[in-house]
Amino acid sequence: MTGPANLGALIDRDADAGELALVELDEALEPVQYRFGDLDALADSVAATLAGQYARGERVAVLAANSARYVATVLGIMRAGLVAVPVNFRFPRELIADVIADSGARLVFCDARRVADLPAGLPGVVFDVGDGRAGALPAGVATFSTFVAAEEGVRFEAVEPAPGEAALMLYTSGSTGRPKGVVLSHESHLWVVRTRLKSQPLAGERVLIAAPLFHMNALALAFLALAARATTVMLPQFGAANYIRAIDAWRCTWLTAVPPMIAMMMQERALLGQTDLSSVRYVRMGSAPVSAALFDALRALLPNAKVINAYGTTEGGPVVFAAHPDGLPTPPLSVGVAHPLVDLRLVDGHGAEADEGELQLRSPGLMSGYHNRPDLPAPITDDGYYRTGDVFQRDGNGFYTFVGRRDDMFVSGGENIYPGDVERMLERHPSIQQACVVPVDDAIKGTKPVAFVVLKPGAALDEAQVKAFALRHAPAYQHPRRVWFVAALPLASTNKIDRASLKKRAAEQLASDAAAHGDA
Repeated sequence: MTGPANLGALIDRDADAGELALVELDEALEPVQYRFGDLDALADSVAATLAGQYARGERVAVLAANSARYVATVLGIMRAGLVAVPVNFRFPRELIADVIADSGARLVFCDARRVADLPAGLPGVVFDVGDGRAGALPAGVATFSTFVAAEEGVRFEAVEPAPGEAALMLYTSGSTGRPKGVVLSHESHLWVVRTRLKSQPLAGERVLIAAPLFHMNALALAFLALAARATTVMLPQFGAANYIRAIDAWRCTWLTAVPPMIAMMMQERALLGQTDLSSVRYVRMGSAPVSAALFDALRALLPNAKVINAYGTTEGGPVVFAAHPDGLPTPPLSVGVAHPLVDLRLVDGHGAEADEGELQLRSPGLMSGYHNRPDLPAPITDDGYYRTGDVFQRDGNGFYTFVGRRDDMFVSGGENIYPGDVERMLERHPSIQQACVVPVDDAIKGTKPVAFVVLKPGAALDEAQVKAFALRHAPAYQHPRRVWFVAALPLASTNKIDRASLKKRAAEQLASDAAAHGDA
């Protein structure tokens, strides 16, 4: 393996330190620019300070919105031979404390907005603002500038990790239960970076990151951009209007997002009409299914951009699928064929390989396992495949298309229903932009599907028309028994559609309707 062995050492010190590495934007879109030398020096200061205070392998958490200091801190933690633990700051305070305690973190870096969320009794470092102030701080909490002051200007040689040594621990969102700490090694994600760069060099690109760095989607791209010496434009968090303005102001060429972010961007019709987005050459969407309507709308908005429907998981990494080796065009909504360096198989409900079933994958990018979770079934098979829990179909040319999450599947009157199947069918309607299907309780069928629908701008549709369309284009058991129209689908903490909140909303709406009609 060529290049650094430590994931924190992605910045090439032999290249021009004065090249622009990162443009940090605040909520007002005011920029602060960082050269590669600036980020490298910050990471070294963090690493040197940590190495003098903590033992190799200890965990250090980061609880903050996106920033250059966040990136430098994660790099510095890994350079020092410690394990970086990015934490979802959108979790409730109690869950934040549980995640940090579960990780065993000895120290927490945070930003000023998250100081109150620091667990009591645990040392903290707060990313101060440009003038060095961060306000009154609790006991045991220092400013970032004070923390690294003694090691500023120190050149730190990254620790050489042992084979399989942990670099990162990312916690899953917890949408289906207690969050799980996914342990990722230096080796696995250096392989990810190098493999991605071979197929898609990013040198000279200007990458926009607005998804949270505690999520694999954004963090992996940040690593990739550093290794490629691309320029990253970074928003503290996603907001559709600021996302659009940042593309225009900084002539961004590469976008990465989850589909709901793009759908929210599409709602800003007036702003889009007066903004120049012609710089965009690539849009990589992943972490959630993409609808045909969203694909079409994005292609119309960005006719010069290549839209990539990507797939990856925290546990399995972002290198899973690729373009067809014979140049066959990827069908709409497909994620491609098996990457040549990744072993894939589909396993049906009987444990046999099939053309539809749970995706299992094996590659050098796999996680090492779940931290501190002996209660969970083994996520990796005896022959080294990760069970994704995602159901796919594979066609005769080897192209894979996502069907749905195995955990999302529900049974209605003895029929298995994958919400993704129903959503894709509904999104073929010319007036529907997005759909989300969830189950509700039913006295006869056990559960039944209902739908929340976002219409395309200017479109008009009623519930009866949606039901009639579903009955014409799918088996009767799949048609949504109720349809509610919404301006936008709610997002969970990782910017994916919040199915749990929609299930609760649907149940409440049905109970309210029943009470109004004297049925309860």
